[in-house]
Amino acid sequence: MNLTYKRATSEDIETLTETRIKVLRAANELPADIDMSEVEKQSYDYYKNALCDGTHIAYLIFDENCFVGAGGVSFYQVMPTYHNPSGKKAYIMNMYTHPDYRRKGIAYKTLDMLIRDTKRKGITAISLEATAMGRPLYEKYGFVKMNDEMELPERK
Repeated sequence: MNLTYKRATSEDIETLTETRIKVLRAANELPADIDMSEVEKQSYDYYKNALCDGTHIAYLIFDENCFVGAGGVSFYQVMPTYHNPSGKKAYIMNMYTHPDYRRKGIAYKTLDMLIRDTKRKGITAISLEATAMGRPLYEKYGFVKMNDEMELPERK
């Protein structure tokens, strides 16, 4: 393996968008015939804006010229709290490693790079959603399960 970890730029939007769709299909166990065109368009627009304004950082991993993985972090602002006086938060997302490259430390290194970048921005409130497959990686890094978070599901 000859791995290269590349910080994504606006030139990488296509690859980031394709990866986002792969991650969403895998995480939600969606079959290939489910239409993701709207999510794809919105993801493209998201990356186009967020990479430029600094509210998103992503890394792409290549073995020679072959894409093998990615990971990203989104930054956002909430009201300041006692535990987070700045109100700045980070959300790790879109972690992906090609099946042939899993269990080789790629995701761990990508996660570490994202967290280091986040902490350099002075942000210490970092969260993520974990799939069953990803949970051991995040626990190994030191993430803990949250107990108090709630969500209002969409009603149809």
